[in-house]
Amino acid sequence: MPFHEMFEPDGSLRPCYDEVQKWVERTGIAGLNRRMDEAEAIFRRIGITFAVYGEGGDPERLIPFDLLPRIFTANEWRILDKGIRQRARALNAFLHDVYHRGEIVKAGIMPADIIYKNSAYLAEMADFTPPGKVYSHIVGIDIVRTGPGSFEVLEDNCRTPSGVSYMLENREIMTRMFPELFGQGLVAPVDDYPAELLKSLKEVAPPACKGDPVVVVLTPGSLNSAYYEHSFLADLMGVELVEPADLFVDDDRVWMKTTLGPRAVDVIYRRIDDEYIDPLVFRPDSLLGVPGIFNVYRNGGVTLASAPGSGIADDKAVYIYVPEMIRFYLGEKPILDNIQTWQCAKPDELTYVLEHLHELVAKEVHGSGGYGMLIGPKSSRAEVEAYAERIKANPGEFIAQPTLDLSTVPTLGPAAVVGRHADFRPYCLVGKQIRLVPGGLTRVALTEGSLVVNSSQGGGVKDTWVLQE
Repeated sequence: MPFHEMFEPDGSLRPCYDEVQKWVERTGIAGLNRRMDEAEAIFRRIGITFAVYGEGGDPERLIPFDLLPRIFTANEWRILDKGIRQRARALNAFLHDVYHRGEIVKAGIMPADIIYKNSAYLAEMADFTPPGKVYSHIVGIDIVRTGPGSFEVLEDNCRTPSGVSYMLENREIMTRMFPELFGQGLVAPVDDYPAELLKSLKEVAPPACKGDPVVVVLTPGSLNSAYYEHSFLADLMGVELVEPADLFVDDDRVWMKTTLGPRAVDVIYRRIDDEYIDPLVFRPDSLLGVPGIFNVYRNGGVTLASAPGSGIADDKAVYIYVPEMIRFYLGEKPILDNIQTWQCAKPDELTYVLEHLHELVAKEVHGSGGYGMLIGPKSSRAEVEAYAERIKANPGEFIAQPTLDLSTVPTLGPAAVVGRHADFRPYCLVGKQIRLVPGGLTRVALTEGSLVVNSSQGGGVKDTWVLQE
């Protein structure tokens, strides 16, 4: 049986859920479901949606919101906080190394091929150091729990991890609907995230910046699936939300068009993929890029957050080596473990994976969003065999992991509180210092028995509480 985070192994209620249990008993399941309907109406009214394309009909959807919070004690958070910060430091050290001397390869710890032959590696970034040696400014680390004290990292997100708007809006909804639960000051706040993000971005202003840095959020536009989040964060930081057509390059600076004339931009929090950022350097057919921006970046006229080429650090084949990165660059023992992972590129590990595929979770190295993966125990024999053929055709493009007994969290069902599998994504900010708000996004698989929590695959979200001392 998976560990249920609301209960001790003997079935008794964990003390951290005392107030939630009293609230459930006081309100009743029917009352809580009415509150769920109210919460959904609020989400719909404020327009917090995500987009799913290619399925026909209206692509705009609400991510299902679950009313019951996921709770971490102060002691649990101390462990997570230290482990997350450690991982963010190591990943940034790795990025600086592979774009310079490549010491981790020379030391024989990592093979060169998975770095330098990887499509996420950008040769154009070689020998260039971003301000503060920061490459990944927002590190989203996906964490799963398998027991009372067992936390493991599922994957790293070093480019543009999404979902932080749900962390903030979930808390806003919970505070609005249940003020009595927050009035006691038991739950650590997360609402300073936008201010902390702005501080971090200003700390990495480029050499050309001479005054208070001008920060903007660069979005591909309103048709992007995460456009709500782009506009939401720009609004909360008090900075401009710009599209590529709002920017231009002149005199080795990036300028923003305004009604008062051009204004120099210092830091761009970009939500546009590497290959589209500059048609003069990357894809010439890109309509989302700003011609010349990469040259300005290399010359110290603007900071791009996160740095182009940061994606090499969150590749699933590279993920396997993060514990070794921590030892190599930081001289520390990893606080958070990786999940055991088999590399199909290695012949002996490939043999094991193919023989046990029906028991494993297999993933594409470059896959995301829950797509391109196989959950062996939940798949038919035909599906397993078809996936095996894909692996055989290109082993280096796949990894495999055990099917974990993920913990379950209390989730509101139509007639009772039920347990559903969940993961957790905190958002670690990296500037001159590392910042981490006490909380993050809990994603929950709303279908009974499902292990897939991605919103694009039918998962939902819930508020995450870190209890104060």
